[in-house]
Amino acid sequence: MPSTSNGGVTLHYEASGDGPTVVFVNDAGYGAWLWGWYYDAIGPYETVVWDLRGTGDSDTPARPYDVATLAADLEAVLSDHGVANAHLVGAGLGGMVALQYAHEYNRARTLTLYNAAASGEDIDAEALAALALDNGPEDSLDGAFTEQFRERATELVDRIAEWREAEDATGEAFEAQAAAMTGFSAPPLYEIALPTELYYGVDDPVVPAAAAESLAADLPRGERTAVEGRHLSFVEHATAVTDRLSAFLDEHAGE
Repeated sequence: MPSTSNGGVTLHYEASGDGPTVVFVNDAGYGAWLWGWYYDAIGPYETVVWDLRGTGDSDTPARPYDVATLAADLEAVLSDHGVANAHLVGAGLGGMVALQYAHEYNRARTLTLYNAAASGEDIDAEALAALALDNGPEDSLDGAFTEQFRERATELVDRIAEWREAEDATGEAFEAQAAAMTGFSAPPLYEIALPTELYYGVDDPVVPAAAAESLAADLPRGERTAVEGRHLSFVEHATAVTDRLSAFLDEHAGE
């Protein structure tokens, strides 16, 4: 697993496949397991996933963290890997990082955002804190997945618990990432003219549907789609969502 650094903070990432590059940006607290359903589903593309500072094999520097620093971390990863153009896919905090990155740097070509908002003021901080693994592997999934999914996919939920134990941010690292999310204020959205698709969980307790809809409406080329589910609705309905992502990438890969 290659690594690079930003300001002395070591950042680990993994790349696989060939073709145009698709970069996945994690949500607050979650490790790279979050995108395990996506790698093989999106066709002839190179995939890059990286551990946010405080997560997985990346360093855990002292707080505070902010979205601008996380966007600079992403730039360090893409520069180290020699990526000229990238399609960014981000969830929650990762969606905010993708927005900031697209405004500040010139490598992004499209944005796909899951359960993201333009302002940290729209985030329910209490619901976000409840997602932390420190609350227990089962209780911390209440806001992430519907009860029906957790009852239907018990084996998968058990595997997710194992992946989280190995990869997720906990303690002060989670708190630092959550603070970056709640402290975010988007750059001028009218200046982010990339093709953008935004998906949001209709019952997401962390990012209200109205906030996600407002974000999509304020982006010049933003389109929004409601997904049944909670904060990880894009995982719960990964098959349908990855089909849409593949079609979106295929449409814009030549641009």
